[in-house]
Amino acid sequence: MSTKKSAEPSPQSVARAERQRVAKEEGAQAMAEAERRSVELRQNMQRLRALREAKQADEDGAEAPAPKPAKKKRVKRIVK
Repeated sequence: MSTKKSAEPSPQSVARAERQRVAKEEGAQAMAEAERRSVELRQNMQRLRALREAKQADEDGAEAPAPKPAKKKRVKRIVK
C-alpha cells in the first residue's frame, strides 16, 4: 500500500516546478517595475509641483507691487 517515490521526478512535476519558477521570476520583475514607475511618478509630481509653485510665486510677485487705484468717491450734487 505504501508507494515509493522514484528518484526521478515525473515530467509533470518538472513542468510544474518550471512554471512556478518562471512565475516567481516574472512576479519579482513586475513588482520591481511597478516600484520603479511609482518612484518616477512621485519624482515627476514633485518636479511639476515645484514648477507650479515657482510660477505662482512669480505671478504673485508681479501683481503685489502694483496697488489698485483707489476708487473715487461720488459727490452728490443737489440740482435746483
